[in-house]
Amino acid sequence: MAEMISLEDARSLVLSHMSALPVEEVPLLDALGRVAAADLRCDIDIAPFAHSAMDGYALRAEEIANASDGVPVQLKVIAEVAAGDVFEGRIAEGECVRIMTGACLPDDADAVVKYEIVAVVEGDGKTGSLVSFAAPTAVGSNVRPAGDEAKAGEVIVQAGEVIGAAGVGFLAGCGVTTVPTYRRPRMAIIATGSELVDASEVPTRGKIRNSNSYAMAACAKEAGCVPTMLPPVPDTFDGLSAAVAQAARDYDFVVTTGGAANGDFDFIKQVIDSLGSLYMTTVNMRPGKAQSFGMVDGTPVFGLPGNPAAAYCGFEMLIRPMVRKMQGYSCFEHPHVMATLAVDQRKKDPRRIFLRSTLTRSADGGYVVTPAKNQSSGLFGVIQKSNCLAVLPDGTDDKHAGDLVECILLDVPEETVL
Repeated sequence: MAEMISLEDARSLVLSHMSALPVEEVPLLDALGRVAAADLRCDIDIAPFAHSAMDGYALRAEEIANASDGVPVQLKVIAEVAAGDVFEGRIAEGECVRIMTGACLPDDADAVVKYEIVAVVEGDGKTGSLVSFAAPTAVGSNVRPAGDEAKAGEVIVQAGEVIGAAGVGFLAGCGVTTVPTYRRPRMAIIATGSELVDASEVPTRGKIRNSNSYAMAACAKEAGCVPTMLPPVPDTFDGLSAAVAQAARDYDFVVTTGGAANGDFDFIKQVIDSLGSLYMTTVNMRPGKAQSFGMVDGTPVFGLPGNPAAAYCGFEMLIRPMVRKMQGYSCFEHPHVMATLAVDQRKKDPRRIFLRSTLTRSADGGYVVTPAKNQSSGLFGVIQKSNCLAVLPDGTDDKHAGDLVECILLDVPEETVL
């Protein structure tokens, strides 16, 4: 096992040990944002009948083929059809039907002329009125034909597609009320450290609140997992070993924070190695170098650093891709853009560096990225105010204001979106 591996090799390593979880059937609304595990088909034609695309008059286009401003064509309104109603009669020569948006097109009609361009000659425009058309219209004008969006039996959502809000509505209209999708991973989160107290407590001297568990649980929820924050574990090999072994039996995935380096009280590497197989201990990135990964009883176990930003970056760069693969997604990474660096960045550390940063639009329509001044790995607050991670590549080449750098977009509150 190499002492330190590249981020790409680390990602390939962990993904090679992942596969999609079993499929479950969920109510349609619960499928929002999830991956369809099978092709989904329409039960009927959508729309099931030809209908009007707007309020107007249904007619045969040939009736007004010669209409003009100078020689308008007058037709008699013989009926009105509202949405949900059906006109069962015949439209004879010289006749038309007033129709509302979404209403079934009469059998004899092949076009609809919108209400606003029809002149009422006699009456109020409703049944019994005489209306005038001053221009021809095309066959099929303002008509949505039967089966325009989907045919009965047609695949409307393919296996592997992510179902969006519009997709939920589309599926509902096609008679699909439950969706087969991959089960969400159940993730156990264990913070390690004898100094930790609950977030509800005021820490005494030497103690700190357990913020990592909350952050990792939030990251897990954003990635589609079902997280459980287990009680923090003191810095002992036996205590951590027992907690990890039990969590590996009860959950699909285990994430620990703290104890990932080489200190006297850092035990996660030894724990994974003693309980199962240890595949990775360090990754060529900053923050987040010390990251342990292995398998315990067939369950992936990841040991993240205790420093908040290091734990966060480790989760987003490596754990997020893993759990997305477990849910059947084909895209594992956050979206990214190229942006112009706003300020110079000296680079003495050869590791790949992820700068907590703010991305804004430039005057030319591109992007400008400004790294936060405080890049301490011990801070969550800086990430809260950032909307991206600006990437300084491997090596020691400095970056200068005006250089283009890759920026990884984060899941952030709407107020911080560009």
